[in-house]
Amino acid sequence: MAAPATDIAQTDVTGLLTRAREVAESVVDPEIPVLSIADLGVLRDVRIVDGAVEVDITPTYSGCPAMNLIALNVEMALIHAGFGMPRIKTVLSPAWTTDWMTEHGKKVLAAYGIAPPQGKASRRALFGEEYVTCPQCHSRDTQRISEFGSTACKALWRCKACAEPFDYFKCI
Repeated sequence: MAAPATDIAQTDVTGLLTRAREVAESVVDPEIPVLSIADLGVLRDVRIVDGAVEVDITPTYSGCPAMNLIALNVEMALIHAGFGMPRIKTVLSPAWTTDWMTEHGKKVLAAYGIAPPQGKASRRALFGEEYVTCPQCHSRDTQRISEFGSTACKALWRCKACAEPFDYFKCI
């Protein structure tokens, strides 16, 4: 017995949604190309609305210069995968937090030489009460050199044990 048309249509939508999500999740952060936007927590939602793919992304901070390129890369990846004219929407609320990063993403950051955010976002970071582990030698004997590193979402730190400077992805 054949499945009712509504079940077939739903299966098609579910398959399209799965494929669209996989394509969007594969897009990398242009500033940290070893990190996907899914692992970064920037990719918020992927859905099919009236047969079209809609994707929500949230910037790591207001005014992030990478967001336009991320939106374009998501759109182009979806078009290349056969998804007509996708709609990419920047969502500002709720504001992005480092709590949205995946554990895999944090491991990738550390392997790349960027100290991942330590713990959960809290007010301690606002008062300089952070303890950052060096991604090179894993020492906790580190100090902040500058509130801003290679990008505004990272701070520049130095390890006192191995003397290497490194970026720390700020806990927001």
